[in-house]
Amino acid sequence: MPVALTADQAALAETVAGFADRYAAREYTRKHTDRLKQGNLPEFWPELVALGLTGVHLPETIGGQGGTLDDLAVVLAESGRALLPGPLLPTTVAGAVLADAGDTTEALRRIAEGAPGAVVGPEHRVGCTVETGGDTTRLTGESGVILGAASAELFVVAALAGAETRWYLVERNAAGIEVEAKDGADLGRDLGVVRFREVAVAAPLELDTDRAEALTTAFLAVEAAGVIRWCSETATEYVKSRVQFGRPIGAFQAVQHRTARLLITSELAAAAAWDAVRGLGGEPGQRTHAVAGAVLTTLGNAVHAAVECLGLHGAIGFTWEHDLHLYWRRAMTLAGLAGPVESWELRLGDAALQGPRTFAVPLPEADSAFRDRVSEILDRAAQLDNPNPSKVGDHDAVNTGARRTLLADSGLVSPPMAKPFGIEAGPLEQLILQDEYDRHGIAQPSMGIGQWVVPIVLHRGTPEQLARLAGPALRGEEIWCQLFSEPEAGSDIASLSLRATRVDGGWRLQGQKIWTTLAHRADWGLLLARTDPEAGRHRGLTMFLVDMHAEGVEVRPIVQASGDAEFNEVFFDDAFVPDEMVLGEPGQGWALTLETLAQERLFIGGVRDPGHNERIRGIIERGEYAGTRDDAVRTLGRISARGAAISAMNLRETIRRLDGHAIGPATSVAKAAASILHIDAAAAALNLIGPAAALGETVSEPVHHELDIPTWVIGGGTLEIQLNTIATLVLGLPRK
Repeated sequence: MPVALTADQAALAETVAGFADRYAAREYTRKHTDRLKQGNLPEFWPELVALGLTGVHLPETIGGQGGTLDDLAVVLAESGRALLPGPLLPTTVAGAVLADAGDTTEALRRIAEGAPGAVVGPEHRVGCTVETGGDTTRLTGESGVILGAASAELFVVAALAGAETRWYLVERNAAGIEVEAKDGADLGRDLGVVRFREVAVAAPLELDTDRAEALTTAFLAVEAAGVIRWCSETATEYVKSRVQFGRPIGAFQAVQHRTARLLITSELAAAAAWDAVRGLGGEPGQRTHAVAGAVLTTLGNAVHAAVECLGLHGAIGFTWEHDLHLYWRRAMTLAGLAGPVESWELRLGDAALQGPRTFAVPLPEADSAFRDRVSEILDRAAQLDNPNPSKVGDHDAVNTGARRTLLADSGLVSPPMAKPFGIEAGPLEQLILQDEYDRHGIAQPSMGIGQWVVPIVLHRGTPEQLARLAGPALRGEEIWCQLFSEPEAGSDIASLSLRATRVDGGWRLQGQKIWTTLAHRADWGLLLARTDPEAGRHRGLTMFLVDMHAEGVEVRPIVQASGDAEFNEVFFDDAFVPDEMVLGEPGQGWALTLETLAQERLFIGGVRDPGHNERIRGIIERGEYAGTRDDAVRTLGRISARGAAISAMNLRETIRRLDGHAIGPATSVAKAAASILHIDAAAAALNLIGPAAALGETVSEPVHHELDIPTWVIGGGTLEIQLNTIATLVLGLPRK
């Protein structure tokens, strides 16, 4: 998914891509490297300016395009993907920083008209001092390496006056300025050191230093996201076409998984970069969350993505003629300019100790009638309670009582379903409902596993089935499980062998299911069985509604490594299911299975904190870490960045759904990314506590969590199956 979200932004991205193709950006870089490194503008700079790209985010009154920072992000992400040479990044960032200042109209007009600019940011202020004498302020000092310094006509400079940081607008041709061009790794950009020797400057600019630094860094991350996207796309296309051993190398599972992981890196980078720009308008803590998270997720992975792309190409990617090294060089440059990731981990960890990144969904204006209606129901529900613990837990989301009954009868337990079981809520209505649940302080009801099982029953069930099953399920009085997996048919559901044989008045079940979550608590199960052994793999299957307390049904809990028993083996020894408990028609089982697995597409959830931070934050706050506090805080920052990137991806998908788009590949990518994060976050917590990790799971919660990891990374499909899905269905790599 690119940084662009809207149709207008997609068109803007296409414009930038078309411009880069028209002027052969990468070939131009190769031919004119020496000139570009010395700060000479590319020959196509006037056309780029005429297209409005230097001022896309600046007001129309001064010659800009009247766009937003989101629009600038689209331009810079696409310029990174196209590897556009020249100082577009430092120039537009200088314009964005100046736009936050006071009266800088003339400078902004010059940038919109194509005058290159550069920011000498706060990280360089240590070497600068301001000397004030009479009415004259003079700037003396030397910067570090500055992107775009050799080409810049305007500098936005952060200088240190005592303990205070002040910002100044400085002309390149001012007396006392010297710029030394440096030989950069990026072949299409100029770098330089700027020396100020008693340079007279005007009054300081009115700028927020933290925001200016965040803005500069956020757009480094945005361009890095574009670089990573090129690496993913290029590697994918190559493994589709490169043939070895008589078939495309993209058909080999090891290559598929590596390519899928590179896509995950790219999608998380785009989401984090987008969130960094979104976060620029937030309060300081949230801004730090967003920008630091983007640094770790994009700039921290850009070089790795280039190396992965090279690995998938093999030796050809190591040649001068291949474009890959150009992107590799830009990735190194961007990452280097942002500074060490360890510093950003520490910065983000400090912010995360104060709370997580927030991902409130921006709800569009809508008719208030729906909100008023559900609010009235929840007002009544708030006066009731759920005193009866559920068989699957003792908390308000699953407990039963007058409140749950009211919500079920009102259609608010499974809102996407048709009336009378739901309220036919679309994505926007579901988010409004979730917002109202939060506002009323009421936990949104859950049917556990039934959340995905019961809707297919409600959608496909007969009137008699619904009369018997719907009410108790929605009220939480009866628990459901899903009986799909078998010992020899785990992720490959179609290979199942449990047999259903027709008898007078119904069917007899013979066989075994395994890894059935909460079957030992369930009253009913949705079961897939083979009713025609002569038919093909995906035919001859039938879906049954099974009474889990019926004769011939035996449930044996599987004790996990953690000592818990949430999964089960279920044996069917001539168990009888009457004809009236067949869901749909015999032989429709596979179609109903696909519909069951797709039920989550009807639901849209708000974006919540994934929860990995809480465990590590608790270890830090209780002083339970074995190493230094800074090491522990950096760990929190690293894990927080990855969780926030997944949440940002989910938020982007939610916004797309609100805009009427069908569910996209981000769902599959987010599931795989979450599985990887579960493993790494558990390991990080275990590592933090040091010797306490040697204690048993009954006294050490991180040990218990580590032993419970399979619950999160195997349930719902192993990571390998998820990577297979991404490789073949999302990336289109060939199957074996």
